[in-house]
Parts: sequence; C-alpha cells; structure tokens
Amino acid sequence: MQLQVARIGKPHGIRGEVTVQVLTDAPEDRFVPGAVLTVEPAAKGPLTVISARWNKDILLLGFEEVEDRNGAEELRGVKLFIDTDEADADDDGEGWYEHELVGLKVKVGNDVVGTVTALRTLTVQDLLVIEDTAGREVLVPFVEAIVPEVNTEDGFVLLTPPAGLFELNLPEADKGGAGR
Repeated sequence: MQLQVARIGKPHGIRGEVTVQVLTDAPEDRFVPGAVLTVEPAAKGPLTVISARWNKDILLLGFEEVEDRNGAEELRGVKLFIDTDEADADDDGEGWYEHELVGLKVKVGNDVVGTVTALRTLTVQDLLVIEDTAGREVLVPFVEAIVPEVNTEDGFVLLTPPAGLFELNLPEADKGGAGR
C-alpha cells in the first residue's frame, strides 16, 4: 500500500528545487538523498531525492530528474508516496497512519459514539477527526490520556474524553440548553 508523505508546491529558485507540503511526521527519514518516491500522476515520476533542506518552516526538495525551474513548475500539485511496507520497517512501533484509523468505531466505555473519518497531523499534536452519531465533526486530541486504546483488529478506538469535549464546538442551541 502507498502512503502519501508530501504534495509538491511551487518551484523555489532556478535550479529545480520545489516547496513541499509535508504530510509525514518524519521528514528527516523520508526525504534523504537517494530516496525514490512514487508519484501521482505516475507519468511525472518516480522521483529520486538529491537534496532536502529547510528554508524557515518550508521544506525544499531537489530531484535527480528535475534540472531547472521549468521542470519544477511541471511538478506543481504532484503527490509523493512511499511504500508502507518500507515505512513499517523504519517504524519504531509508535504512532498510526491515517489509513489504519479511518473507519474505526469510536467508543466511550461500551457505547459507540462515532467513527474516525481522518487524522490531522499537526506540529503540536495530532487530532482525530470523528463523525459523531448525529453526523457532527468532533476534533479529539490524539494523546494517550484521551485515546488510551487503538484496536485495529477489533475495529475501534477507546476514548476517555474530558467532560464537554464532544460539545466544545457546537452552536449554543445544540449544547442541551447550557446557557451562560
């Protein structure tokens, strides 16, 4: 299975470097010189990393197959992937990929309260995106104190949410009459 690790943005400079939107929590492991990345659309690759450097908070990548700004411009919007078998071999056993979590039932105790629809990886902490039983989106910090168990075999994540977490972003009328 392929795992998306980045999306190429605009060219940077005249030597073929591109900016990338990083979608992995380990860019220093994924974008090393010599790494070969599968791309979508497939006609644009594969691409071999020859350089990776940070310019402020933006990752810049150079590829063996791209020599100038015109070539870099043709890559705008291209998605970069790695093989998940390769990622699992590098993995230290910590963390989850979005494709492993999406579709899992969300339980509080024995009650199913929703379904995981996405994982948002952010710099401070990751968030589980959950669609509750009423069809509303709920963002849950993906930390052990709130998500103590992820059981992919049985198809669920267990939550121990603090009081009010599921009502936090609801309009006042939906909060069960809790007035201020």
